[in-house]
Order: sequence, then C-alpha cells, then structure tokens
Amino acid sequence: MNIEIRNEAFGDEAKIHQVTEQAFLNTQHADHTEQFIVDALRRAGALTISLVAQVDGDIVGHVAISPVTLSDSTSGWFGLGPISIIPEFQGRGIGSQLMQRSLAVLETMGASGCTVLGDPAFYGRFGFTVVDGLVFPGVPDEYFQALSFSDEFPQGEVSYHEAFSAEG
Repeated sequence: MNIEIRNEAFGDEAKIHQVTEQAFLNTQHADHTEQFIVDALRRAGALTISLVAQVDGDIVGHVAISPVTLSDSTSGWFGLGPISIIPEFQGRGIGSQLMQRSLAVLETMGASGCTVLGDPAFYGRFGFTVVDGLVFPGVPDEYFQALSFSDEFPQGEVSYHEAFSAEG
C-alpha cells in the first residue's frame, strides 16, 4: 500500500468532508459534527495545518491543526484534531503517519506545543501526556493531553477556535 501524505489542495474540501464524516459515523464518543468543524476552521482561515493521506490517489485520511488560546496568555500553542481515517483504512498506520508529519511540520513552524482531546493510548505513543494544571473544562483529565516542543508547558484553561462549536 502506497501512502502519500500531502498538504490539502484546492478541490480537496468535499472529499475531506466525506472522509471526516465517515471516520466518525460509528464512533461512540463523537459529536458527529467533526466534518463541520473542519469546514468552519477552513472558512475562518484557522486551519494552520491541513494534511491529507492518499492511497492510490484517493484521499483516505485527514488531520487538522488549529491555534488554541490559553488562559495564562502563553502563545504558540495549537490543537490537533480532528484526525480522520475512513473505517476500511483504519489500523494500517495511516493515522500514525498523519500524526508524525503534522507534528513535525508544527515543530518546524516554531510552535511551542500541541494539545489534543482523545484516547491516551493512541496519542501517548506520540509523546502526548496529561499535564497537571493544563485543563480543558468538561472532559475527564486523562483525555486532554499536551506535547511540548521545549519541555515547558503552560498552565490554565485551553480554548479551541469557535469553529469547534459548528453543527452544520
């Protein structure tokens, strides 16, 4: 299987929407609005990183990274997500490749770090960890994690872009 990771290009929007919708369709802990979040981030110009994974020329995965705001006024932090792989391609390492590439791009850009809301078993493999004093209200602490590119972590509440409240 030949996997190509590349930046989102003009004309990919509809396929990314479809991939994101399919990826979360049967996910228990999803709001099923993830595709609308990506669309809203794009419209707002808040998709700092938007990578797609292609297999045989077909888009089968996507990752979005957007800026976050911290209550302690620390800058240079971003939020990863959603990350989407269509079900028939899950478990084949595509998500891992999207994670590694997107984090490498973020670090190269000079970002301070990245937060993520999700499964600690998956994201822990990439260096994400629960950070005491760094919180995202309303979710269990173990599901909100961060990765610092300098080993320094901010403290306080994290807020994601308003696009994360998109519903359609």
